[in-house]
Amino acid sequence: MNAFPLLSARVRRTTALGVMLALSVAVMAGCVGQASENAQMPPPAVSAAPVLVKQISQWDDFSGRVEAVESVDLRPRVSGYIDRVNYTEGQEVRKGDVLFTIDSRSYRAELARAQADLARARSQADLGRSEAARAKKLSDLQAISTESYEQRRSAAAEAQANVAAAQAAVDAARLNLEFTQVRAPISGRAGRALVTAGNLVSAGDSASVLTTLVALDKMHVHFDTDERTFLHYAELARKGERPSENGAGVPVQIGLVGEEGFPHSGVVDFLDNQVDPTTGTIRARALLDNADRAFTPGLFARVRVLGSGEFNAILIDDKAVLTDQDRKYVYVVDAKGTAQRKDVQVGRMADGLRIVESGLARNDRVIVSGVQKVFFPGMPVDAKAVVMGAPEVVSQPVAMK
Repeated sequence: MNAFPLLSARVRRTTALGVMLALSVAVMAGCVGQASENAQMPPPAVSAAPVLVKQISQWDDFSGRVEAVESVDLRPRVSGYIDRVNYTEGQEVRKGDVLFTIDSRSYRAELARAQADLARARSQADLGRSEAARAKKLSDLQAISTESYEQRRSAAAEAQANVAAAQAAVDAARLNLEFTQVRAPISGRAGRALVTAGNLVSAGDSASVLTTLVALDKMHVHFDTDERTFLHYAELARKGERPSENGAGVPVQIGLVGEEGFPHSGVVDFLDNQVDPTTGTIRARALLDNADRAFTPGLFARVRVLGSGEFNAILIDDKAVLTDQDRKYVYVVDAKGTAQRKDVQVGRMADGLRIVESGLARNDRVIVSGVQKVFFPGMPVDAKAVVMGAPEVVSQPVAMK
């Protein structure tokens, strides 16, 4: 009876040992298989491009506003009732076009009265000259006193002065009559009519604004630069490495909201004579051609100004630059085909590429695509040679029929 429990215990221990041995063999086989699989994994495929070395010029970006080169608040020079509005609101007008007509009847009457006064003054002047000439002859014959002759000569001179005054009154009345036709002082686009027909307008200091005019052929873009940039530009200009804003004009590129890049070009034609002490900035102005009417006063503009002369720079694709806290770095492929990390100092963008100020050599090959597959420096990679800045070609899967 006691032999069966002993036998059963031995069987159980033997079975347990067999199960444990089988599990150990299975685990070891799995580890060996995984290690073999890892050892056979190929290096990741990446794209590497040699750094691009070329001559470039740096451009600085600012924000500005478009303003008209010429802008006029059109006001009447004489008072009266508006008789007619002679333009369509918003249309382009030429210099000299009649935009408003003021009732001219009272000014025509004033001109007629002034012309009558002029005719009377001329008649009086003719009479005075005749009497002075006759008095001169009588005085020479001692038929009249010298005092009488002087009185008639003075009267003739006064009559001639009255002619000049009457002529001036005629000229003023004629001008007032001309001013009843309110003309465009510049060529440009007229705004809405702020005063319509039948309304009374007044001249002088309280003259009513009839409409506004803005010139369109040329446009200004005003923008502010900080003190550091202003001093940097001045230093480059003194060294002859950059044009001066006060000279032949610094090139600028302009982009509007919704436009790609900076499709418009112009020059800086004005730099203010002092720095604003409250903001620490100085106002600059660019002049642009607006033949295609792309610009309207008041628009926001992105301004790019030539910031330096030409220099040799190392350029790389911006997506190759990685960030480690406050440091920038890239992966380069060395002669052994492994990825090596290099810390870099980067600058602005130029021609769609990132300027590298330090950290790379001219013969370095930078990983520009697949960099996320590199997990640590020294990792072997399968680098495919590409051109820096070339668009990445994405292969499309072919549908099987």
